[in-house]
Amino acid sequence: MARGVLTRRLVARADCDAPAEVAWRVLTAPRRWPEWGPSVRAVRCPDDPIRAGSRGEVQLVFGPWLTFVVQRCEPPLYWDWRVAGVPATGHRVRPLGAARCRIEFELSSLAAPYWLVCRIAAGRVARLAETAARGP
Repeated sequence: MARGVLTRRLVARADCDAPAEVAWRVLTAPRRWPEWGPSVRAVRCPDDPIRAGSRGEVQLVFGPWLTFVVQRCEPPLYWDWRVAGVPATGHRVRPLGAARCRIEFELSSLAAPYWLVCRIAAGRVARLAETAARGP
């Protein structure tokens, strides 16, 4: 069955010189989201790391606090969420060997202008994971 425009997905990605588990920890720690998410100013979430069903609020750079719920969380590979009731980005870590991985952000083709924000975020996650993998 052919995918329609509403179901097409875009992927923003960055390769990372760190184990997938390290990148996964960066992606699933809400306190770290403002470090890598260009559109995220702050997060309130009691779960760290997140899990399916985690709920909280995310403050966007342009001001408002929006509620979120993590829909799926399948460690250590994939999680997605709804923000203000709307399906948002999917987050994936693909192992590329023992010490390398690929960070992927998946979004609807209807959100194509947001792809660049996701590409920046994937690169930031990669850099944070590489720094964490090197240790203190």
